[in-house]
Amino acid sequence: MFEELVDYSVKAAKFLLETIMDFDPKKLSVTLPDLHKIEHEADIKKHEMMKKLAGEFLPPIERDDIGTLSGEIDEITDSIEDVLLKINMYNITEIRKDTYEFVKTIVRCCEVLRDMMVEFKNFRKSSEIHRQIVEINRLEEVGDSIYFKSVQTLFASNEVPSKILAWHEIYNQLEKCCDNCEHAADVVESVIMKNT
Repeated sequence: MFEELVDYSVKAAKFLLETIMDFDPKKLSVTLPDLHKIEHEADIKKHEMMKKLAGEFLPPIERDDIGTLSGEIDEITDSIEDVLLKINMYNITEIRKDTYEFVKTIVRCCEVLRDMMVEFKNFRKSSEIHRQIVEINRLEEVGDSIYFKSVQTLFASNEVPSKILAWHEIYNQLEKCCDNCEHAADVVESVIMKNT
């Protein structure tokens, strides 16, 4: 079920990338409900997981850890949807160049996290999970670097103040997506430390 939950994060991230690569603000009224559908399906999957957990006599790891990890994964999907919501809310008509690299990094973070969830059921024996945790940490640092450069370039530009503020908020949201992936990886690392 963790794998299925992260699949929604990957779908949402890829959907966001496709939307900004072929950006048309006039299509957002159609695009936003499609992304919201992915986010809503992820919520349903999380609720199913919690319901199943409530009926489990002996879950494979502590209930709190399952709840925390599913919550962190759900936050990833929510934060990805929030990027597009902010783009729409601030009436963005053109995507800034550095956004593409940022979103590609988010897609990669989600893909590595999905691979980690495939391995997670064998976390006591897996030699891959540690490498995947390190890779997500590295990708989060890449996201931080893109964030710093993007914000620096933004504030050095001659854009009108309202546009600067809008893009600053969008960059903050993009960084949050990377941070949320790292938070999920941190929970996995904590589970491994407690159970090995």
